[in-house]
Amino acid sequence: FESCLTVFAKYKPQFCINTAAYTAVDKAESEAEKAHLINAVGPENLAKVCKEYNTILLHISTDFIFDGTSTSLSMTNGYKETDIPNPQSVYGQTKLDGEIAIQKNWEKHFIVRTSWVYSQFANNFMKTMLRLASERDNLSVVNDQIGTPTNAVDLAEVLMVIIVSSFKFASPVRFHSGQVSSFGIYNFSNEGQCSWYDFANEIFHQKGIKIDLKPIPTSAYPTPAKRPAYSVLDKTKIKNTFNLEIKNWQMSLEKCLNQL
Repeated sequence: FESCLTVFAKYKPQFCINTAAYTAVDKAESEAEKAHLINAVGPENLAKVCKEYNTILLHISTDFIFDGTSTSLSMTNGYKETDIPNPQSVYGQTKLDGEIAIQKNWEKHFIVRTSWVYSQFANNFMKTMLRLASERDNLSVVNDQIGTPTNAVDLAEVLMVIIVSSFKFASPVRFHSGQVSSFGIYNFSNEGQCSWYDFANEIFHQKGIKIDLKPIPTSAYPTPAKRPAYSVLDKTKIKNTFNLEIKNWQMSLEKCLNQL
């Protein structure tokens, strides 16, 4: 909290984007306290300091706040922002706790839930698949977890759209008076849906890589943390609010592979 105060006192930002998170999903099961500090206490500190400096907070959350098993939902387009979270892992619970802490402490926030993030930078599923394909002749990937890959560059661009739109549609007076209802929770991923197996297959297809790729059930690849079987996110709200056109995941993957 003191570190946040120090930085804000120096820069007095109009906007703060929080991309910091404990994202080692399986390791979080045995490091729950550390995950809670980073995913819940950290965002709470930021929200409190943002309130003190009247800074708009943009916070990245996750599809893992859902259990992926509900049959009562209208799953045509996936989970909506209003659907009830039910995290099945320490990671998911701590990310939900972070969302709640922000909402309790500071109204001027945009919480953006996303899923299956990859890019040409750092470590992620896409780059892991490419590395494994250079080391092995065959590979097995789960095919019964359904979601949507998200190009991190597309996510970053959307955050900038939100910031620019905030300047356009609201003066400080309107924000202060509460007349603007655009703050809140939004879903963002690329369009479409696939399994991790489909995602891997498309990576290899686009790169022209020949490998023996086998689909396997989640039960054949047990992990400490339980993953949602279905975590596609409905993007209707963010598309309508910010007039967005979102690329489908295959097209965005192609752009990323070309940039790699």
